[in-house]
Amino acid sequence: MNPKCSRCDRIVYPTERLNCLDKCWHRGCFSCEVCKMTLNMKNYKGFEKRPYCNAHYPKTHFTAVADTPENLRLKKQSQIQSQIYYKEDFEKNKGKATQVVDTPEFLRLKKSQQQISDIKYHEDMSKRMVDDTPPPGIHNQADFQPPASSQTYQYDPAPAPVPQPYEPAPAPVPQAGAPPPSSTGKRCRAMYDYTAADDDEVSFLDGDVIVDVHLIDEGWMFGRVERTGQQGMLPANYVNNI
Repeated sequence: MNPKCSRCDRIVYPTERLNCLDKCWHRGCFSCEVCKMTLNMKNYKGFEKRPYCNAHYPKTHFTAVADTPENLRLKKQSQIQSQIYYKEDFEKNKGKATQVVDTPEFLRLKKSQQQISDIKYHEDMSKRMVDDTPPPGIHNQADFQPPASSQTYQYDPAPAPVPQPYEPAPAPVPQAGAPPPSSTGKRCRAMYDYTAADDDEVSFLDGDVIVDVHLIDEGWMFGRVERTGQQGMLPANYVNNI
């Protein structure tokens, strides 16, 4: 039996079902509780199993606790118990080996150290094989004959590649003398900061001017940020018409 939508209380068929926050939704009904902007699995924020956009997500605040004598006594007692348990656990596990989990980062470091160790070993071996210095007991250079292997074979190891950290490509810098592209069509001004959640979206800051704006569907439009020159999709409830 098909479940009912948590928003409109109508039946949700498998082709239009969206499972999120332990509930079933129509894709069009999965919207912000405040502004009703249509959301997806990348840009929603859940609070008490209800979806919100980034601008209207409820803010939580910490509760201040007064330093009453009873609270101070409980705090001191908890600190004493914590030190007792720490010392007891330390004495119990003293001298035992700690098992390290083979995470991807740990395996990468282990492989890198192994490669460096192999390079150092081959360098030391090559130095010993080409070294013609006589042993300490032989004082005459003519009496010393190096091993035949050192005269006929020399190993020159090629250093193994060491993995380098990933560095993202620098963002293109616009030319100082290049004029900005001409803007036509509808213009809007951003009321909030927005960070793109997908490749076809565009990021902007509060106060940015959005030009060449075209409405796509309910809650979304297409435009170009005049400050950066980037264009893409943006939420309609984050901007205001100029």
